[in-house]
Amino acid sequence: MSPRRDDVIVIGAGLSGLMAARELEAAGRSVRVLEARDRVGGRTWTRSLRGHPIDLGGQWVGPTQDRVLALARELGIETYEQFDRGRKVMELGGQRSTYRGLLPWVGLGGLAELGLRVGQLELMARRIPLRAPAERADASALDGQTVRAWLDRRVRNPKARAVLRIATEMVFAGEPEDLSLLFFLFYMHSGGGFVRLTSIRGGAQAQRLKGGAQGLSRRMAEALATPVEHGQAVHAVLQEPEGVVVHAGNRSLRARHAIVAVPPALAAEIDLGPARSERRRRAEQGMPMGSVVKCIVVYPRPFWREAGLSGESISDGEPIRATFDGCSPDLSFCALVAFVIGGSAGGFGARPSEERRALVVEHLVRLFGAEAAEPVAYEDQDWSQEAWSRGCYVGLMRPGVLAEVGNVLREPAGRVRFAGTETAARWCGYFDGALRAGERAAQEVLEAMRAEVPGDV
Repeated sequence: MSPRRDDVIVIGAGLSGLMAARELEAAGRSVRVLEARDRVGGRTWTRSLRGHPIDLGGQWVGPTQDRVLALARELGIETYEQFDRGRKVMELGGQRSTYRGLLPWVGLGGLAELGLRVGQLELMARRIPLRAPAERADASALDGQTVRAWLDRRVRNPKARAVLRIATEMVFAGEPEDLSLLFFLFYMHSGGGFVRLTSIRGGAQAQRLKGGAQGLSRRMAEALATPVEHGQAVHAVLQEPEGVVVHAGNRSLRARHAIVAVPPALAAEIDLGPARSERRRRAEQGMPMGSVVKCIVVYPRPFWREAGLSGESISDGEPIRATFDGCSPDLSFCALVAFVIGGSAGGFGARPSEERRALVVEHLVRLFGAEAAEPVAYEDQDWSQEAWSRGCYVGLMRPGVLAEVGNVLREPAGRVRFAGTETAARWCGYFDGALRAGERAAQEVLEAMRAEVPGDV
């Protein structure tokens, strides 16, 4: 009996890889999905805590994220609003205050400069071509500087600058001094602008998915004709005249085409042989993952709501950079969700669990008062320690990379196509971008197959 030869092997069972497999199966193609983990979902991971689902990975969806909202409806997954009613908390330089609206009160001059600089960033972002950011006339100049350098040069008010730094850290899970300004502006444009990416109401954090975000991947996987194969870490995808050979452990699997749907930092470790160009190598090596520890802190009741607070906070203190309300709609589960971000995440994640819990609770007391001192449960997830993600939320381009490599992450390498949210032009870094990238990669493979066999649909 001759060995099985699939039409396509998809590497990675996150949202992007599963969407690609789904599209290919719908077109009548045979697909095998390989996943290194013992679960599907990639950077979404829903677990149970005190009998309720909690999202230890990505969790939000919002307006204009049409692909993911449509998929949720199709799969029968309901959405509900992220709670945002009440005043927000800000801690800057050890001083606590509360505010309403998008921009915190940082003095009249600081507020004026915040509004001015946010508007300036929105305008700059809209001028970046989404399909080809490197083709902008001043791409090299923008790519050669960091976001930190722009903030230091342009934003004179120290409190306004601190707020913009926190916002940058929260959107990217990285430090402004490590981010290319060109990549920052592309990412902003990709998601609809600075205001949309940093907002709850009408923004990227507007809604949550009932039962948890991993449900999207679980239901897509369950509907595939061929079950996802777990524990299959791929280390090579080599090409033959009429197909590819995928090496996973001691297995060698054959197909006509392959789709790699993992973050660039992980794709870099897959041997592509001569198909990997120097531009691709440069892009993958210049796009390390962000760093975040996500913490779920459970309380008997939502005491912050009772005090007129929304649960949302920002801080330049340690270890927490921001928090959100994490309650279920019926309040049978009450929690605050805290994020430890960027440079703070490494040292924090290395501490013992009880010490991490104590540090987070101590900070929550500073932000929300004495009642925060007595949680009934705590769980966190350090994504930098997750072997098959190496970080979260997304790969971040260092200065000097994007202008040089252009769109190489979306370009095929022979019979290998690439998906993953980092390859998306719209909603790069988000669920929606992951689904769009999966659709694109699947269509590229189908077009290639039609070209190989005229009339083959």
